[in-house]
Amino acid sequence: MNESLRQVVHLVFGLGIAGFVLFFDRDLTLSVLMLALFVGFILSDAVSRGYTVPVVSAFIASLERRDAVPGKGALFFALGALFSLVFFSKEVAFIGLVVLSLLDSVTTLVGVRFGRTRIYNHKSLEGTLAGVAVTAAALCLFVPPAIAFATAAVTAFAELVSPVDDNLVIPVVACLVLTVLL
Repeated sequence: MNESLRQVVHLVFGLGIAGFVLFFDRDLTLSVLMLALFVGFILSDAVSRGYTVPVVSAFIASLERRDAVPGKGALFFALGALFSLVFFSKEVAFIGLVVLSLLDSVTTLVGVRFGRTRIYNHKSLEGTLAGVAVTAAALCLFVPPAIAFATAAVTAFAELVSPVDDNLVIPVVACLVLTVLL
């Protein structure tokens, strides 16, 4: 498994999902996310039972972490996106998914490559600070700078301390912060 490639795929697909949420009808997006989850669970189950699913098995083998449920990260990403879209406005859900895509990818990429100072849960100060900086800068395209920084910082803290998969926690925390501050 190549962690850098995994995070680049996370970033690209995550921003693609965020764009889909923004540009398409809410009902269509909800239907697509539900279908993706349903098919994803079927494929994950098939792969975990030892079946070889063309393309999917190779994709999972090259991107999934050792001893993880096949496709777990992608399934949790879709579930986090679905939850955000159901409980928050479309625009807030979009920004929450941008936060998930950027923060999670950047913290891991920088942390793996440059992280020296471990602060909690094997995560690095360098990765966390880089994730906050990049995410806040990107969010300035959508919200005022103070809200962008607060959203990035609170979400990074939640990602750092949460025992729950970050693909579930990050979009929800980001959406909650944005809802309170906007």
